[in-house]
Amino acid sequence: SRMWENMIGRSKSFWETHFGKIRELAGGTLDDVSLDAFIKAINRVEPSLIRTEADEVTYGLHIIARFELESAIMSGVLSVQDIPEAWNAKMKDLLGLEVPNNASGCLQDIHWSMGSFGYFPSYALGNLYAAQFWHQMQIDIPGLESQLSAGKTAVPLAWLRKNVHCHGSFYKPGELLSKATGEGLSPRYYAGYLDAKYAVIYGY
Repeated sequence: SRMWENMIGRSKSFWETHFGKIRELAGGTLDDVSLDAFIKAINRVEPSLIRTEADEVTYGLHIIARFELESAIMSGVLSVQDIPEAWNAKMKDLLGLEVPNNASGCLQDIHWSMGSFGYFPSYALGNLYAAQFWHQMQIDIPGLESQLSAGKTAVPLAWLRKNVHCHGSFYKPGELLSKATGEGLSPRYYAGYLDAKYAVIYGY
């Protein structure tokens, strides 16, 4: 899902064929907006309070904050009544943000209230898995970006169905990743993806 949302859904290749459609639906709002300006806007890097609205670069900091806090909760270092204060301090430390209320802070996610402790790291791992799958997909499918530019999203979907979806839960995540890409999990693919993408967007 992180691959579809970010690597495909926020890519210039995807919007080269779809930008005209969303411009028509926008009722004139996007008439003076170029494709490049649109791409920069949907990929803007800016710290935010809400995890689900975070950009690709700062998203991981939200996960780190939650994991560190829930580790402290489970180990008994942090008591439940002290969560709001600890949360606010963590947001200030990692993202430089002041939290105005608990709704925009420690109560924004349902995971802890329903007992899903230890779940948040799966989002960060999902980014790493996606980048490594994406790297292998580009090797296996020459001209993948051109296919997306032509609106052929069925091409990456077919690769995922063949190499990921068809296995269901038969393999553990690490085993499935190794089977599809030929190596174990490595953060260099996600780091490389972010560096290459945002070097173009921000011109550095």
